[in-house]
Amino acid sequence: MSLWEGILLGIIQGLTELLPVSSSGHLVIAQSLLPNFHQPGVLFDVMLHLGTLSAVIFFLRRDILDILKALLPPWRRQQPLSLFEHMDESMIPGRRRLAAHILTATVITGMIGLSFQDQVHALFQSVEITAVGLLVTGVLLFFADRIRDANRTGEEMTFADSMVIGLVQGIAIMPGISRSGSTIAFGIFRGLSGETAARFSFLISIPAILGAAILEGRHLTGVNGSEIPAYVAGMAAAAVVGFLTLKFLFLMIRKRDLRFFGYYCWVLGALTLAVRTLF
Repeated sequence: MSLWEGILLGIIQGLTELLPVSSSGHLVIAQSLLPNFHQPGVLFDVMLHLGTLSAVIFFLRRDILDILKALLPPWRRQQPLSLFEHMDESMIPGRRRLAAHILTATVITGMIGLSFQDQVHALFQSVEITAVGLLVTGVLLFFADRIRDANRTGEEMTFADSMVIGLVQGIAIMPGISRSGSTIAFGIFRGLSGETAARFSFLISIPAILGAAILEGRHLTGVNGSEIPAYVAGMAAAAVVGFLTLKFLFLMIRKRDLRFFGYYCWVLGALTLAVRTLF
């Protein structure tokens, strides 16, 4: 894999991981078009996810810091820490509940990921399965966009919500099923507002991606030394493009225009199936 191929795939990752259109699906399709592409396991894909993860952490830094403060012991929270000065003590219980929801979703996702790790690796070799996954993602986004009475806030979130969203995130490890798209859609199906569902979706992506990176880290020894610059460049491109993409996504969510992402998934999935059938 060349440096420019790494950057190209990083840009694709940055655009598609944080938009609800399945980065895994786009990467599988793009990588199938690069004749010399090879990666040990799905290590390169995970490295690209770490790039977009850095964008998520920076974008949601205030939410993350609030959660961290809520988990500190009382005597520690009383110290003059400039990072936490904006947070009022009345916010502590809500942030602790959010941390518990994140943990609940993460445990469920982790159980699914560990149980089906080998099967999922095999699915990433199939462009056809990826195309079907994109069609499914399009259906979820289309119907989520039609719901207009979803307005529950994070304070009203229940453990049933976090369990369902964690389960959906676990299923979304399949190529073509958008992790962000499916979790946001099911959050809306559960009655959460689009922005609340999106924020929770990206918060639970942090431990999920870190866990995947740890699991795939065993493949580091299989990376050709000459390809390391391509890995690093891909991560950097994914991070920069990912941050800009997040701003665009939240704008679209506020406007409730998820259906357009659904149309895109349908078109790409159908075209991919047509091309694979004909050629």
